[in-house]
Amino acid sequence: MEVRIDPHTLERAEERGTGAQEIGEVIESGFPIPARYGRTGRAKIFDFQQTRLGRFYEQKRVEVIYTVETGVVITVTVYVFYGTWEVEGANTI
Repeated sequence: MEVRIDPHTLERAEERGTGAQEIGEVIESGFPIPARYGRTGRAKIFDFQQTRLGRFYEQKRVEVIYTVETGVVITVTVYVFYGTWEVEGANTI
């Protein structure tokens, strides 16, 4: 499926610490998240192990909100969160 990243969305995503490659990965293999107004949301957690704005973070979570029109994914917005998340099911017996 073709992915069209709106130029404004990409600019804001880069300011927030992600880019086109990670946006594509989130859409392709991320997990579903709630989105409003008939849009679709997906998220993925990436290893980060870096300092951002003077603080060290182990991971970052990238969330992409998008629509699908005539078989084309069109991004609406991208959010990036920094911290540590548990992988679901990793500590279960």
